[in-house]
Amino acid sequence: MQATPKSNLTNLQQELLQLYARQVSEEDLKNIRELIGAYFAGRLNSLADAAWDKNGWTQQDMDDILNESSQ
Repeated sequence: MQATPKSNLTNLQQELLQLYARQVSEEDLKNIRELIGAYFAGRLNSLADAAWDKNGWTQQDMDDILNESSQ
C-alpha cells in the first residue's frame, strides 16, 4: 500500500496525523472523538441559528418544514 503524499491531505487530516503519531489510550481516543463531534455539532448549530435569524423563521415555520419532510 502506498502512502498518500502529505500535500494531498487537508489541513485537518495533517493535524490529526500529527496528533495520532503519538500513541494515546483508548479512553483519550474516545474523548478526542467526542470533542471533535461536539465541535462540529456546535458549528452546525451556529449555522442553523444564523439561517433562522436571516430568514426570520418562527417556530410555526419550523414545524411546517418538519411536517413537509415527514409526509
